[in-house]
Amino acid sequence: MFKRIITTTSLVLVCASASAAIDVSGVEVPEQVTLNNSAMVLNGAGVRSKFFIDLYVGSLFTTTTSTDAQQIINSESPTAIRLNITSDMITSEKMIDALDEGFERATNGKTEAIDDSIKSLIHSFSAPIKDGDQFTLMSVPGEGVISYKNGKQLAVISGDDFRKAVLSVWLGKKPTDKGLKKSMLKG
Repeated sequence: MFKRIITTTSLVLVCASASAAIDVSGVEVPEQVTLNNSAMVLNGAGVRSKFFIDLYVGSLFTTTTSTDAQQIINSESPTAIRLNITSDMITSEKMIDALDEGFERATNGKTEAIDDSIKSLIHSFSAPIKDGDQFTLMSVPGEGVISYKNGKQLAVISGDDFRKAVLSVWLGKKPTDKGLKKSMLKG
């Protein structure tokens, strides 16, 4: 009987931890995700704010947690950045402008080599965006970036330089939001 109680308790704890999530500004962020057959764990999450308005919750998923942004950008393992939109202030036009600015910052203004890839990614954000939408950008070394909206795959954009630039928008030396970068790198 005692063995059965221990087994049942262990099973309940394993199931509870597998579905556990943390609350970030009202968004339930899972502690692990599986995308494209790759299991990843939550590295960190935070809020992107501008003028005291929360715009989205950004979360970083990696195969092993790390506090080293450059190591994550150059990793040979899959990584994902997820954006959970939390404001009606975010429109597709504003998101596209923010991405353009993010790529300019991430590449020190040298986007020519990846311009076509940037245009392909931006197309993922061209449909109307509303509060509650979720975008996931999965970085796959050797393949590129797979973009998702609300769990539906939108595009696969090849190129390792592009893949690293996407991660650098949030994790690079000139990130979109330093506070969000710090929160994503809690490891």
